[in-house]
Amino acid sequence: MKSKNNPNLKRVIVDFKKLTPEILALVVEKFPDGYDDIDIIQFRNANYELIEAVEIITEDTKYLVKVSAKLEKVMEDYDEDDYEDFENDDPEAIQNPFED
Repeated sequence: MKSKNNPNLKRVIVDFKKLTPEILALVVEKFPDGYDDIDIIQFRNANYELIEAVEIITEDTKYLVKVSAKLEKVMEDYDEDDYEDFENDDPEAIQNPFED
């Protein structure tokens, strides 16, 4: 069972440019209708900048996926088939939805 307080979990902060098909699928699975303010956690990074993220916990990792307009857009447009030609851990697979 996945535990929020498991101290042995690897912690990974994921920015949009490091988002992979696998992590995107986990976010969409957890928040199929998008996330709300109540789902967002805030913390300060090593540079003391305030970060807002949604938390995704797997067997061995706690992902803190930074929230942004780009993340919301790719979640809205998510289609698993768009990523079938990419490896699950390929951050190049997810393109900026606001670029032409």
